[in-house]
Amino acid sequence: MAKLILTHEVTGLGAAGDVVEVKSGYARNYLLPRGFALTWTKGGERQVESIKAARVSREHASLEDAQKQAAALSAKPVKLTVKAGESGRLFGTVKAEDVAKAVEAAGLGSIDRRKVELPAHIKSVGSYQANVRLHEDVSAVIDLDVVAAR
Repeated sequence: MAKLILTHEVTGLGAAGDVVEVKSGYARNYLLPRGFALTWTKGGERQVESIKAARVSREHASLEDAQKQAAALSAKPVKLTVKAGESGRLFGTVKAEDVAKAVEAAGLGSIDRRKVELPAHIKSVGSYQANVRLHEDVSAVIDLDVVAAR
């Protein structure tokens, strides 16, 4: 088992600043190479507070604000215009960053791209759903309409 300090939120494991114990292979092959975690040390305990302070500043000020934004996001589908071929197959995939930019362009507020959870790779035009974690207790489902750019 390896003891780590998370630097990013990892679904099913914890939020930034949490100290977790995971199997050493998961730490060595996934969390550490991708920069999602740091090895825990006594000196690293000081980093935990700064990571938690940064997380708090990025989160919504209150639960009510998060609930209002969740209602707005769920009420209106977001149109995402991407380059696609004649058959409707995309040139690349839709990324969380693309969804965050489309939400902001639609006038639904800004969301952190790291909080967007997409279904499996979106590689063709159509309708999809993405999940956004706005607060510890609030998440919203966004309806995405992926259309080809003409």
